[in-house]
Amino acid sequence: MAPPRQRVPEGPAPDPAVQKLRVRYAKRGRLRFTSSRDFQRALERALRRADVPMAFSAGFHPHPKISYANAAATGTASEAEYVELQVTARVDPESVRVALDEALPKGLDIVQVVEAGAGSLADRLEASEWRVEFTGVPADVLEGAVGRLLEHERVEVTRMTKSGPRTFDVRAAIVSAEVSDASRDGAMNDASPVDCAILRMVVRHTTPAVRPDDILTALRETADLAPPRPPLVTRMAQGPLDTATARVTDPLA
Repeated sequence: MAPPRQRVPEGPAPDPAVQKLRVRYAKRGRLRFTSSRDFQRALERALRRADVPMAFSAGFHPHPKISYANAAATGTASEAEYVELQVTARVDPESVRVALDEALPKGLDIVQVVEAGAGSLADRLEASEWRVEFTGVPADVLEGAVGRLLEHERVEVTRMTKSGPRTFDVRAAIVSAEVSDASRDGAMNDASPVDCAILRMVVRHTTPAVRPDDILTALRETADLAPPRPPLVTRMAQGPLDTATARVTDPLA
């Protein structure tokens, strides 16, 4: 019996990619509730509207060559989300930034587009800097809770995953943590309430990923911290980790 014939897609092969772009975008305001899937659909529509010459995969179901890197969770605001695009004709990165920003809804904002350098973008995202607003929590109360958390060498939390509950250490991922009140925080915006404490922390990217929600769980378990309202979480930066200064640096530099 002859083996079955292998199906081959009809038509010419897709044009090869000649340039790779790295894109930094922000999720702001109500658009922080955009899921990863929602953003993917919005970006693909925006790429078509902006007439970006996207490269496509081969096969029976071609899709644009877009790589998404370490997206923030739904409900989390961010100033530093990243994607990588492959295009079939060389383009001016700044022109792409302007066109994409105009094609996306306000709140999904394209901050920067650069031509990709060598290496993997995902490998450069080693840590994140987070800003967490605790409305109704005095700064001294939050500072005491964070201090008690940092006194521990290991703090385990359990999170439900697709494969069931998973327990892991969150303390080792915390590189630094600093507390201030809203009036002294340099990133305070017009919507920030005055009666709130601000936690800024640098968190190393680990497997499994330690999320801000996991650290909030750890604060509740180690210091009995129970904010009267859910804290507002914003990712301020993500990129290479400078261990000497405990700072997150620019992955597009």
